[in-house]
Amino acid sequence: MSTERRMDRLRDSGLLWPLLALVALLAANAVVRPSFLALRMQDGHLYGSLIDILKNGAPTLLIALGMCLVIATRGIDLSVGAVVAISGAVTCTYIAAAPDPGSAQTALIGMGIALVLCVVLGVWNGFLVAVLGIQPIIATLVLMTAGRGIAMLITDGQIITVNSPAYRTVGAGFLFLPVSILIALAVLVAVALVTRRTALGLLIESVGVNPEASRLTGIHARTIRWTVYVFAGLCAGVAGLMISSNVSAADANNAGLWIEMDAILAVVIGGTSLAGGRYSLVGTLIGALTIQTLTTTVYSMGIAPEITLVFKAVVVVTVCLLQAPKFRALLSRGGPGTRSRRQPAAPASPEASENREPARQATRRDQVAVSASPSQEAGRS
Repeated sequence: MSTERRMDRLRDSGLLWPLLALVALLAANAVVRPSFLALRMQDGHLYGSLIDILKNGAPTLLIALGMCLVIATRGIDLSVGAVVAISGAVTCTYIAAAPDPGSAQTALIGMGIALVLCVVLGVWNGFLVAVLGIQPIIATLVLMTAGRGIAMLITDGQIITVNSPAYRTVGAGFLFLPVSILIALAVLVAVALVTRRTALGLLIESVGVNPEASRLTGIHARTIRWTVYVFAGLCAGVAGLMISSNVSAADANNAGLWIEMDAILAVVIGGTSLAGGRYSLVGTLIGALTIQTLTTTVYSMGIAPEITLVFKAVVVVTVCLLQAPKFRALLSRGGPGTRSRRQPAAPASPEASENREPARQATRRDQVAVSASPSQEAGRS
């Protein structure tokens, strides 16, 4: 396949501009700090700024994967940030109150309880949306508002710190690469295999395009929508474990704050439409890395963290504009001198006029005959 054809396919897939934005951010960091792209090996572990971006972006990628499937069914989940806080709060509270808080068994039980609870919360969201028919933004806004309060109740409004090496492995452990990166990549590969190697991906897209038509064709649209909300809750629960274990503490007030917005932005940057239908897992990966790279860039350049949201908004608006067909058509149209002008019609030749005149006369005779036929039939009767 030629390079030009590959570029055309990349442009048609909607991944060109997000990929260029990610490359531009990496290049800007490399210019400001030449050691930005450097990698080093220490104690069998790989370190570097790029590894830090992947590690810190792993929770966002996990939540964005669940959000991508939810959005593909024409839904939205605003409660994932609260689910992140609940996951960390449940695990850390259980470990802190256990007789042996440093054991691996305690950490596994705490994480298991947290993930089960997150699945239950996903079932709740799916019930409100798929069964009761409540608008997704309203249904998940309920848990977004109440969920963080639930996390505060679990921790009694305190920051719960734990000392559990087994639990810390989830967010800060290494197996050549950080464990959080490996978990996120494993989930990405699993979702890609399940949705692209089976009919599930096509069914999700069908429900997103037209739920009623999907139901009439025999697709269990309610079950599919319910399933993606459960999966989104599970992804948020695992992301909450990563965030809290990375600092060995649960902060119910700040853990996962605004991470739902980062996930939505990552999905949109990746080319998935909020109107439902087709989605892109690769685009979601690129979008999550773009969001995390932008955050790292703002921090490394000494810009106040409060301004990060402004930079995110600028990047998202720019990428979305470049992805919009009307905006691209406006750019390709160029200046006033390149606009297409209507060419005046060429004057008809005398021979063509003479040839058209007999045809007009024949048409008039046919019209007269048709209009006269009713009166003739009435006279005969």
